[in-house]
Amino acid sequence: MQMLADFSFTDPAGIAWLTPKDYVVDGASIPRAFWTLVGSPYTGHYRRASIIHDKACDDASGNTTALRKAHRMFYHACRAGGCSIPEATLLYIGVRIGDVWPLVPAWSQLIAAPERPLYEKTPTDQRIEADFRLIAQQVLAQPESDDPVEIEARTDRALRTTIGLNAVSQ
Repeated sequence: MQMLADFSFTDPAGIAWLTPKDYVVDGASIPRAFWTLVGSPYTGHYRRASIIHDKACDDASGNTTALRKAHRMFYHACRAGGCSIPEATLLYIGVRIGDVWPLVPAWSQLIAAPERPLYEKTPTDQRIEADFRLIAQQVLAQPESDDPVEIEARTDRALRTTIGLNAVSQ
């Protein structure tokens, strides 16, 4: 999707996040394997948040600190766009998994896999969906929080528990 005009979001700390006119949004921050679970980045209350988040992730270019800030902003933008706390939390988990995806051998096959219809579920698709569900259960089983820093910490613990990944360093 190509932007026809500048688009921005100002987070609760007063930081303005800009996606400029002509920028091309690819929705890659929400892994395609999760589109059947949480929806595509082009629909729902989080569509505008995904636009800002895609640009912020491109700008971060692998900088872990910048990526985490972008993910927290995404959570806030989801909430501002009308997502409930559980929905914004699930979307946050999805983008965090997108960060660590290449580091998980059981998931890495999906990175190189050719595009195929979403109804064709491979064993790898099934595995990552099951892992997503386990991570989400662990995060959402705790008392509801509207704080993305707390949700980040819970997600990191769930990533360690579910897939053995030390997400804190990612």
